[in-house]
Amino acid sequence: MSRGTSPQPGRPPRRTIVWGVCAAVTAVLTVTSCSSDDDGGSTATPTRSAPVTSNFSGEAPSALASLAESKKARASASASAAASSASVRASEFEASVSADIERSRAEAQKQLSKVEGRGNAIGDVSLTGLPLNETNNVRAFLVTITNRTDDTASYAVQVDLSDSDGKVAETVFVGAQDLGPGKRVQRFAISRKPPQPPLTAKIAKAQRY
Repeated sequence: MSRGTSPQPGRPPRRTIVWGVCAAVTAVLTVTSCSSDDDGGSTATPTRSAPVTSNFSGEAPSALASLAESKKARASASASAAASSASVRASEFEASVSADIERSRAEAQKQLSKVEGRGNAIGDVSLTGLPLNETNNVRAFLVTITNRTDDTASYAVQVDLSDSDGKVAETVFVGAQDLGPGKRVQRFAISRKPPQPPLTAKIAKAQRY
């Protein structure tokens, strides 16, 4: 029988089946190519193909994108921290100060409300400013109180902070209870004003009682 003989009735040509299979495989995998030879055989050769980027919408996630988001979040957190008020920073700094000192402060304010003039203990008190880099950028002063008498005494001190025009911008109170003769104690006078503009601190009142 010659190659030109017609196929048997009811049986589809072999070449038609082969190409049908190739078309189906190609439609499903998109990475396989088919071919046929003259004898009706077929071969399938896997090939790699790059994704068609035009078929995508949006942006695929990547390590770089995640890194960028992480840096963005850190920058936002840093900006928020920098925007914290001086009052909040002062509260954090004061957290290291004992509750006893806070009670002394309240008592000092109460005692000084009854004092006229500068008080009777100005010579027993001194004031020293602290560097901002040591106080979390909070304006703070170290008040030193020395009992120069022969008796145990308590002290109330008022620190005024004034602007460049001499106007009092803030008043801070500190105190010490039951300080023995010749004894010395130190207290923090902590401002709730921002570090700028500069303010000048001085002992406004000091009362021994």
